[in-house]
Amino acid sequence: MQEILEKLEARRVQARAGGGEKRVAAQHAKGKLTARERIALLLDEGSFEEFDMFVEHRCTDFGMEGQKLPGDGVVTGWGTVNGRVVYVFAKDFTVFGGSLSEAHARKITKIQDMALQNRAPIIGLFDAGGARIQEGVNALGGYGEVFQRNVLSSGVIPQISVIMGPCAGGDVYSPAMTDFIFMVRDTSYMFVTGPDVVKTVTNETVTAEELGGASVHTTKSSIADKGFDNDVEALLQMRRLIDFLPSSNTSPLPELPSFDSAERIDPSLDTLIPANPNQPYDMKELILKMVDEGDFFEIQEAHARNIITGLARINGRTVGIVANQPMVLAGVLDSDAGRKGGRFVRFCDCFNIPIVTLVDVPGFLPGTAQEYGGLIKHGAKLLFAYAEATVPKITVITRKAYGGAYVVMASKHLRGDVNYAWPTAEIAVMGSKGAAEIIYRSELSDPAKIQARVKDYEQRFANPFVAAERGFLDEVIMPHSTRKRIARALNMLRGKELQNPWKKHDNIPL
Repeated sequence: MQEILEKLEARRVQARAGGGEKRVAAQHAKGKLTARERIALLLDEGSFEEFDMFVEHRCTDFGMEGQKLPGDGVVTGWGTVNGRVVYVFAKDFTVFGGSLSEAHARKITKIQDMALQNRAPIIGLFDAGGARIQEGVNALGGYGEVFQRNVLSSGVIPQISVIMGPCAGGDVYSPAMTDFIFMVRDTSYMFVTGPDVVKTVTNETVTAEELGGASVHTTKSSIADKGFDNDVEALLQMRRLIDFLPSSNTSPLPELPSFDSAERIDPSLDTLIPANPNQPYDMKELILKMVDEGDFFEIQEAHARNIITGLARINGRTVGIVANQPMVLAGVLDSDAGRKGGRFVRFCDCFNIPIVTLVDVPGFLPGTAQEYGGLIKHGAKLLFAYAEATVPKITVITRKAYGGAYVVMASKHLRGDVNYAWPTAEIAVMGSKGAAEIIYRSELSDPAKIQARVKDYEQRFANPFVAAERGFLDEVIMPHSTRKRIARALNMLRGKELQNPWKKHDNIPL
């Protein structure tokens, strides 16, 4: 018996060694952790249960029968994050460059199936070079099996992808279908084809960082939701994110003890809005003062910064925050903001996360660049997302809410449950000056008359009371009581039930 146990332990030691000391040292030299080191940081200490440690590929082409290592380039299993079950797979770059083979894919799909059947989140740690060329169509078929499970799991369990090294070819499409993608700056890359292929096909000379680094995907392409400075920070932030998320679309929201009173008021908010209506202010100040203990996990903070999205807690329970940001483009809605906001709202609705919307929006961004770029359809994404959402929706208008953008931002007309406004709110078709110049166009030659018309329009519409008179607002609240009022509304809406008409699926304007 002792001999058998010693053989088992020897095999385990070999599997845990990955590609060997030299390749592990090379991984560390690049500032990267190994697959197992990453898993150890991500999960609670001692909680990881590894599956398929001894799996090897069965390829015999191109001399592969003589190149076999246990695990075949991916580490899979499950563990806990702060006591909650999470499934995980981590590509092992030290073994065949983390490339995907048929056996490698089966290890991943086994974990995907288990996560879906057991209704628990799945996290993929990517550090790989794409398909294993020696296996040809078998590797491609493996990708297809992974992709199919990504789609079936979408909206059922949270799927999180962390890009921690190169990620090319088929490996980029699986993350693209997950709920969140995070990257590590300077060591991770995502692209369909690498710089060498780009040079051959298009004659462009570009570095891996310029083509698909975190700086590109967190700002320009919006592929990645956030970038982190190193592996350790990325993994610790994933632990933080998991605490905000329910385990599945049928699981209750996480509810953590809070030392921040739901009745707390903040007098400083009464002076947040500047006297000058054209002067910006930072909407993040309101968010941080409104949520539990100032804890806000922002999503896509470097992209479309004119709209803010992220997760927080109010009275211990998770909420999604969507807010216009007056500091950037005056908080106007454009194509990027429509895509970013729409995707986040749909994520929250998938997992029954209540949505709190903070509104200060002067309208949609005009111009040929936006119109040619599809502003109508991209703006409609956000409109569609809010309109179909059945979760509790609470809206606070702080200052401007003009035109169609007022309607889009979770208005009462899109089944907003509780709609508040600060006394500083202005709800109208457009700003007073523009409205007066259109209505009284014949008087444009007389500046004094036009100025008087602007004043008249301001007195009639530059306030929240016309909307309140129509029932489009439920209450005009004092800014200092915003947290208290939202917390009470969320508590009131905990039992909300709302069903959309049956359909196979909707047809959102993609």
